[in-house]
Amino acid sequence: MKDHEYHALVDTFFQSVEDRIDANYPDIDCERAGGVLTLVFENKTKVILNKQEPLHQIWVATRENGFHFELQGDTWIDNRFGHELKALLARACTQQSGEDVRFP
Repeated sequence: MKDHEYHALVDTFFQSVEDRIDANYPDIDCERAGGVLTLVFENKTKVILNKQEPLHQIWVATRENGFHFELQGDTWIDNRFGHELKALLARACTQQSGEDVRFP
């Protein structure tokens, strides 16, 4: 994958996360700066997604752990634990916000 393709895919994914949060979860704030998307919860915990351009990965930091996602086909999969990105993000946001968060 070329760098510009990677950036387009990740930017689209980050925007879809922001749009979903903004439309459905008013108690979660999204902050985006450069290649970092931070989700901030009322209890002051955070989920941080960031681009890792040299590796063409998305790294996610949650209260639970850190995860490194690589694109496999059309799906971002964690290279250590095998989690799918949207499922992990939904689980982390649900745990940290106390409400049922979903990313279809």
